[in-house]
Amino acid sequence: MWVLYTLAVEVCICWESGRGCHLSSGNINGYFSRSGDIIIGGTFPIHVGRSYSENLFTSKPADLKCQMFESQRYQGLRAMIFAIDEINSNPDLLPNITLGFQIFDTCVSMRRAIEGTLWMLSGGQGSIPKYRCHKGPPLAGVIGDSESTRSMLMAHILGLYRYPQISYLSTSSLLSDRAQFPSFFRTVPSDVFQSRGLAQLVSYFNWTWVGLVAEDNDYGQEGILATKMEIMRTGACIAFIESILISQPDRNTPHLSRVITESNASAVVVFSSDANFLLVVEELLRRNITGKIWVACESWSTSAVVTKERYWGVLRGTIGLTPHSGPIPGFREFLNTSHHQKTPDDIFMIEFWEQNFGCKWERTGTPLHNGTRLCTGQESLGSTFSNIQALWLTYSVINAVYALAWALQDVLMHRQEGCPELRGRCTFQPWEVLHSMKSVHFQTKDDKDVYFDSNGDIPALYDIVNWQMTSQGTIQHVKVGSYDSSARPGHTFMVNTTAIQWAAGNTKVPLSICSQSCSPGSRKAAIRGKPACCFQCVPCPQGQISNHTDSIDCLRCPWDELPNVQQDRCLPKIVEFLSYEEPLGAALVATSVTSSTIPVALLGLFSHYRATPIIRANNYSLSCLLLVSLSLCFLCSLAFIGYPQYGKCLLRQVAFGMVFALSVSCVLSKTITVVIAFKATKPGSRLRKWTGTKVSYFVIGLSVLIQLCVCLTWLSSSPPFPEHNIQTQPGLIIVECNEGSPPAFWCMLGYLGLLATISFILAFLARQLPDNFNEAKFITFSMLAFLSVWVSYIPASLSARGKYTVALEVFAILSSTWALLVCIFIPKCFIILYRPELNTRDNLMGRGTK
Repeated sequence: MWVLYTLAVEVCICWESGRGCHLSSGNINGYFSRSGDIIIGGTFPIHVGRSYSENLFTSKPADLKCQMFESQRYQGLRAMIFAIDEINSNPDLLPNITLGFQIFDTCVSMRRAIEGTLWMLSGGQGSIPKYRCHKGPPLAGVIGDSESTRSMLMAHILGLYRYPQISYLSTSSLLSDRAQFPSFFRTVPSDVFQSRGLAQLVSYFNWTWVGLVAEDNDYGQEGILATKMEIMRTGACIAFIESILISQPDRNTPHLSRVITESNASAVVVFSSDANFLLVVEELLRRNITGKIWVACESWSTSAVVTKERYWGVLRGTIGLTPHSGPIPGFREFLNTSHHQKTPDDIFMIEFWEQNFGCKWERTGTPLHNGTRLCTGQESLGSTFSNIQALWLTYSVINAVYALAWALQDVLMHRQEGCPELRGRCTFQPWEVLHSMKSVHFQTKDDKDVYFDSNGDIPALYDIVNWQMTSQGTIQHVKVGSYDSSARPGHTFMVNTTAIQWAAGNTKVPLSICSQSCSPGSRKAAIRGKPACCFQCVPCPQGQISNHTDSIDCLRCPWDELPNVQQDRCLPKIVEFLSYEEPLGAALVATSVTSSTIPVALLGLFSHYRATPIIRANNYSLSCLLLVSLSLCFLCSLAFIGYPQYGKCLLRQVAFGMVFALSVSCVLSKTITVVIAFKATKPGSRLRKWTGTKVSYFVIGLSVLIQLCVCLTWLSSSPPFPEHNIQTQPGLIIVECNEGSPPAFWCMLGYLGLLATISFILAFLARQLPDNFNEAKFITFSMLAFLSVWVSYIPASLSARGKYTVALEVFAILSSTWALLVCIFIPKCFIILYRPELNTRDNLMGRGTK
């Protein structure tokens, strides 16, 4: 606001004279006007550079000298004139009204923007704050400015008097604040939408490490801050944020180029006007900095200032947003027929002609150097405007003029009774036009709706453009996508990736990352003091996986799966149990079934020879019962083979315990019977009354009953159940039967050991009884073998794992059963079949022939 203060303290002397009103402080230059019934003001930065002079505060500062004519902005000026001419010739819009204009070159200067605004408010005769000396046609509103900061300064002044202001290029989100800028409108989207679009562009190409560069004014800082927040919201990180210092002649370009060069961020988002970014590009060109991905905001994405072949090595493959533009019928012809002789009041046409054709117009009092080519006026403009680099700027300017015209149409239609038929005498107040602007709604020639929301903004619609080199060696801006904030979800952001040409000259999307992606099987680990996008890759811990790139955490596999070697996916664990199909299981099944037939065969043999002395002497009924129980012992081992199911787990140990209790109790009963039989033969022995089968069956019944009680208690309190054991051996699911209560299992097994031990002791004590075929000897051996098997089983079972534990128990069952069968019955069968002469009563009683 220093400029406002400077102007306010100047002594403004206004008096009525032949010369009219003027400021004593200086002259106004760089303007272009045309009279009409109603005036529309316009500000354009026709020149994008200016000379600086040292201010010593001892005299009035020198007037700014504008430099570097910019044809693209001049094209915007011609677009305003084109739209006004078109409206003047339209009988349906503002009939019988001729629009005039006052256009001012702001020269990219805030001071010039204020001077131009005051010049228009003062009637085009000088810059007098809050005073209108001229009695000419009324000012309807102002079209301008291009830069947001200048638009804000103008809006503060125009808003005081409620003059509508329509900007064709200012995009700062601050201008949407109706409290500060009540009369501001614009035909370009707000930077809020541009920031979202730029962030989505960065996110779409998976650029997670991005640099930000912005000019240090409201437009740049506000825009880059919003862009930064949007980019970080997508999960990307900011490598650096640097400012283009527009207050410095070199714009801080040495520092900027050094930061950009040293950073490993390939993508750089630039939020700046083309004029300020131009010096940065020059410095990058001087340092030969190439290979960066430039993401452009709308201010320079299609600018002719930087779209030059000499900058192609630096800016090749640039991608950015530009406001959408539609067809403008007749505008190209209007430009191509422009000539300074047809528009002598256009002070910029001569400069434009000289710059584009490299010639000089002959002027009175201005000598020309030798060799200078003179302009003839016959030069063709066809090639000059064949490439309209900023059609969207033209589109935006024309829409702004039409919006103001439609607002005037609405005002004048409601004021017809107060408007005389004489042209040029229609009166209205600025606030009436402002009020109508809020409800303006019209269609462009490409059937797009133009209207303003409550903040003076239009719906956001951007084209995504890519800088590509044509076969003729010229740079063109190719549309490769769009961003439409009003589109339905899923169609807001559209990009044709295959149509993009990047800096490397191919269609492969380049990378812009801080750290290389972590492959599956590893995870990202933060580096202290670095942003989240800078990380190191560490392998997943044992037993965990990561199945996609850049995993933050490693995951444990489900209980029935395990990681593969690369730790990038889970594989089903091998399910292990003693099955019938595998060789070990099949061998045990075959052995069990075959072995179970042996006792049955011996039972048939004993039945056939049951009348022989050796069978009768060894208690035929107990022998048959023992053979049946031994056959069941062989068969009970089948319950341990196959997939462990609930019923199988519940009954297999109980079946084993009961049939072995029956077998061992039969052996115990036979042992007791032998002892009683020999002891009862002594004179006066009281054991004679215990001889017979009742004692044997009582011992068997009591022994089996005790085992039955143990098993029932076990099943009722903590029964066995199937389980999947994943702890014993990594990588395997061992399907096994959990015994439920290990103490109950060992009690059952211990009880069998107790019965066997008693039988062994009794048989051992009775082994010396006088008899040629003393069965106690064989029982002693059988019980010794039986106990040896099961005593060996205990430590072996504790060290075995998985199916081998089950196989070991099956082997113990078969071995102990065979021990009983062989030691007790094979000697008898040998005598029956091969030594029948020994199968006599005398021989059994020890009275046989020696």
